[in-house]
Amino acid sequence: MNSLLKQISEKAIELADFEFTQEQTENKWLGTKPASENEIQLTEKRLGIDFPTDFKQFMSITNGFSAPNDIEPTFEPINKIDFLKNIDSFIIETYSLNGIENIGIQLEKSIIVGGINQEQYFLLIPPNSTNEKWKYWKFANWHPGEEEHENLESYFKEVLSFLNETIESEKN
Repeated sequence: MNSLLKQISEKAIELADFEFTQEQTENKWLGTKPASENEIQLTEKRLGIDFPTDFKQFMSITNGFSAPNDIEPTFEPINKIDFLKNIDSFIIETYSLNGIENIGIQLEKSIIVGGINQEQYFLLIPPNSTNEKWKYWKFANWHPGEEEHENLESYFKEVLSFLNETIESEKN
């Protein structure tokens, strides 16, 4: 995943569609220092969950990751991660209406790991039972419904692919 995040950083900075700090531009890196194992464990204890392995790996590479463009969320530092209901309870109420209450149920238990105070969120949704898997959702009010990803790597591969396509289309 480290290589994937480096490629996203380099492509996003090359594209320059978004404002990056001087440090990010010079280092060609949109991440920060890694989260410590202790910081990850304290957050898991605070939330009463065990994060999926790939998310722990991500946080051990970078404790937060800037949005590479204006359509992806910024991944939050470990100390800002919380349940969505504690950050934006209104969106849960909105999606708890008849006909879409299944989305509201998922949002109610979701953990926001990206996009606080942005137009789109990145959510981790814990499984209901041991035989279920974590869900990975990119979620935005203006984009009807959720955009589910198999895992973090598949999400970041999609982001990199989009950046590559954008660079190619600008060349033509």
